Amino acid sequence: MRVLVAGAGWLGSAVARALVARGDQVIALRRDPARAEALRAPGVTPLALDLTSPGAAAKLPTFDAVVACQSAGGDSAENYRAAYLTANRALLEAAARAGAKRFVYTGSTGVFGQRDGSLVTEETPPAPANPTAGVLVEAERLVRGAAPGVPACLLRLSGLYGPGRSGVLQRVRSGALSLGPGDDAFMNWCHLEDAVAFVLAALDRGAPGAAYHGSDAAPPRRREVIEWVATQLGVEPGRSAVAAGGPSRRIDSAWSRQQLGVTLRYPSFKEGLAPLIRAAG
Repeated sequence: MRVLVAGAGWLGSAVARALVARGDQVIALRRDPARAEALRAPGVTPLALDLTSPGAAAKLPTFDAVVACQSAGGDSAENYRAAYLTANRALLEAAARAGAKRFVYTGSTGVFGQRDGSLVTEETPPAPANPTAGVLVEAERLVRGAAPGVPACLLRLSGLYGPGRSGVLQRVRSGALSLGPGDDAFMNWCHLEDAVAFVLAALDRGAPGAAYHGSDAAPPRRREVIEWVATQLGVEPGRSAVAAGGPSRRIDSAWSRQQLGVTLRYPSFKEGLAPLIRAAG
């Protein structure tokens, strides 16, 4: 296929490499011309374009499929609307014009703001806890509503980590991620390699209008992560009297893995972080 990867950053460039490796042609899109050009490689054609600019959809070349994994340029609701609503509208318009066979939007499990440790499946209604999460819910409705005219599905990804993104190690080492009130909250992870596998599987087998979860199989409590990482690093875990904020829910990806035929390479954070700790020395 000729696949447009919109937002070829850390995740998108990994997706682009995997697509080329299996024989697809890739158009890798970024806003910044220099960063776009840096993606040029055999099988990868860079494209510098701001999808939020007027007439952006008309400037896109033809393609067979889209992976929409653009990110927001800031933490405000306005930035989120630009990245996930305006940009996706342009992509959906271009996909409809091109007669695209597939459209995969990589959303976020951040649409679930539950704090009670409950199990969250693909059928659980979104519960946004802040304005930016509310925008992500709007983006989901936009993408899912495009089917069947555009065969679009969404893939909600949990906290991504992997080579080049292992900040949890530094946070535990420095004590920024510490034991204390709220450390019984659940955390949810997805290694970069597994995220790429989910994206490619959704591209190949995702059902129009469906929502899938890209997450590992064993959501841990925060204290388990802190204590395990501290032990591996040979440091004492930090402690704090300040309650940790944020959600506490267990993202279930079992149905998605079965439907998409994904076998996790890193079923828990331990398998994924271990080689990163060894590499860090």
